[in-house]
Amino acid sequence: MRTICVFCGARPGRDPDFAEAARRFGGHLARSGRTLVYGGGHVGMMGILADAALAGGGRVIGVIPRTLADKALAHPGLSELRVVESMHERKALMAELSDGFVALPGGIGTLEELFEIWTWGQLGLHRKPYGLLEVNGFYRPLLAFLDSLVPAGFVHPEHRETLAVDSDPEALLRRMATLRPAQIPKWLDSPPA
Repeated sequence: MRTICVFCGARPGRDPDFAEAARRFGGHLARSGRTLVYGGGHVGMMGILADAALAGGGRVIGVIPRTLADKALAHPGLSELRVVESMHERKALMAELSDGFVALPGGIGTLEELFEIWTWGQLGLHRKPYGLLEVNGFYRPLLAFLDSLVPAGFVHPEHRETLAVDSDPEALLRRMATLRPAQIPKWLDSPPA
């Protein structure tokens, strides 16, 4: 995994540990020689993450929709900035450019990006790993809910197990390197009547 796509908030959040986690993760990517792909913004967790990777000498590729770039939200100092026409195009390009995906703390957009890439993996549209960087229990309620979907019959256990979780950046990336999305379930070939 040489290129990591990171989903995270356009706000820094209230807990200063969130911003610190973004700094640590961006710095870690740079020190390990990995390229960061992210949403291209200069604000919130996104800006903190990109600034840390750039300060560490890392390569940073931003992918931003024109509507957000036109509002002066694009980071001006990236290694490369790609301006696209829609959010759909943004996510598709980020997925194409990346070898793996990590979600840091964030809001609805962060969750939507994570769940879409996880769904694409479940459906066999890619074979790239994905994970959550846990910070101060931020994702604990979500993980408990996701666990409850297995006995409820909405998520296969093997698909739940494909989401790597760790609070340490390098440990998370190592764990992700051992995971790949589960095989397409048989029921997708012949849906139940």
